[in-house]
Amino acid sequence: MYENILRHPGPTPIPKKVQLAMNRDIFSHRSAEFVELYRETVELVKPIFGTKQDILLLPSGGTAALEAAAVNTVSAGEHVVVVTVGAFGDYFVSICEKYGFNVHKLEKEWGQACTANELRDFLQPLKDIKAVFITYNETSTGILNPIAELAQVVREETAALCIVDGVSCIGGATAEMDAWGVDILVTGSQKAMMLPPGLSLVSISERAWQIIEENKTPSYYLNLLSYRSWAEKGMTPNTPTITLIYGLHEVCKLIEQEGGFDTTVARHELMKNMVRNAMKALNIDLLTDDEYASPTITAIMAPKGIDLNDFLTHLKQHYHLDFAGGLGHLQGKIFRFGHMGYCFPSDVLQAVSLMEAALQDFSYDFEPGAGVRAAHEVFISAQRKQLQR
Repeated sequence: MYENILRHPGPTPIPKKVQLAMNRDIFSHRSAEFVELYRETVELVKPIFGTKQDILLLPSGGTAALEAAAVNTVSAGEHVVVVTVGAFGDYFVSICEKYGFNVHKLEKEWGQACTANELRDFLQPLKDIKAVFITYNETSTGILNPIAELAQVVREETAALCIVDGVSCIGGATAEMDAWGVDILVTGSQKAMMLPPGLSLVSISERAWQIIEENKTPSYYLNLLSYRSWAEKGMTPNTPTITLIYGLHEVCKLIEQEGGFDTTVARHELMKNMVRNAMKALNIDLLTDDEYASPTITAIMAPKGIDLNDFLTHLKQHYHLDFAGGLGHLQGKIFRFGHMGYCFPSDVLQAVSLMEAALQDFSYDFEPGAGVRAAHEVFISAQRKQLQR
């Protein structure tokens, strides 16, 4: 039986050491052992978020953490701005509308990022904005929004909180929550954090805590004040995902062993460039331009003359290579190549090689080996630069 080669934007492959860590004997979440694990893990995660604030660990998927960020800061009838550049920006819109917020939607064409000037122009006529919700990495399109610049605009033009969905890039992209002025940053376990689904991580600024303390919207399971209170004791208010916290602790250790988080970010940038150069060498179009391309996922247009659904099915059945298809109106038009978390340049070379084999099966017109060669050249160039330092 062949092993599935998972190149999705989530869930993603899990390191063996993390799997082993999650297989440890379980203990009570009210024990001294758990308190030690919880506190150590939170400290280890802080550099990945770029914050000195505590990280709250919620036993949930990333969407629940996004909902928690909304419901704990904004009340029905208050005005919010949602920047949406794809399907997951629209998630924020749906959450806000569900709670009766007055939503002002800054919507960009899928495949484009939101620029600082566009956000500034959008915010200037608005008044009394309570929060601005932004997706850092748009999973559906492979766009990385310039969060540092956007957060600065939010601070300059409003008194609103800047709330960021980092679910599909935290752990693989630079995050400087404190320096950038982000008020709430959220991620999930099953993407660049190299874990199974079921754990979300939330960090909150002092300014945001003041708003949360005054907020009147009722919440029980997602009450962040409750999570803060229990975190002070090294615990969570409800039963935590103990095994995933074991795994998260090990993930942070693996990042340290790689050379620190900057090295991890550099690996993701390298893989991004390898994938993009390979597709260009194969004359396969990319959805996004290079300037705002995601380091964790690349959205790739269907090879010309090939039915994409047939191609992806063939790849999985015959080469055991599993890409994600497009979402929304991009379904059948793009596929998404995940290169995040437990993924390395050798994995990119393998995937590109298998893609080329499948392209030949479909009689696609290209120079065999061109994609692998282009990706390899990017890798070798990076290795040489590293050796010269």
